[in-house]
Amino acid sequence: MFSSLRKLFQSEPDPREARRPLWDAVVATARAPHWYAQGTVPDTLDGRFDMVSLILALVLHRIDEHPGQALAGVQLTELFVNDMDGQMRQIGFGDMVVGKQVGRMMSALGGRLGAYRAADGSAELREALIRNLWRGNAPSEAGLAHVLAEVAALRAALAATPVSELVVAGRLDGARA
Repeated sequence: MFSSLRKLFQSEPDPREARRPLWDAVVATARAPHWYAQGTVPDTLDGRFDMVSLILALVLHRIDEHPGQALAGVQLTELFVNDMDGQMRQIGFGDMVVGKQVGRMMSALGGRLGAYRAADGSAELREALIRNLWRGNAPSEAGLAHVLAEVAALRAALAATPVSELVVAGRLDGARA
């Protein structure tokens, strides 16, 4: 009897938690001071969301290169949604607003997933970064150059990391802290 009751109240571990180290690495990379200091990305709620979206998009692009790891990409995206939901609730958004805001954030992430596929150094990537990180207001050339160089370095580091290692170890080797 007790074993039946125990099973009833025992919850299975959330499989998404296996991606927690990778999600934490995405957030830590996005919060690295150099993006905001040398890169001149606005250090605001919007700017932080924009940086998380950029880093997450680059990581998801890498995971997409290995179809066998598709579930890891889904789980990572679900952690993004859960974290954004929690952040908005912590700020004080009510239930009626949170769902709409999360929908907007997912739409923004979807658009950025497409835009950030542009090649390093390309005019398309420059335009996408200006549009998304600086909300269309041209940054200083030094700031934009810094972000472009760091994006290229992160892509190279991700490309050199086996996807199976990336999704298990959850490290973004080569990302500046």
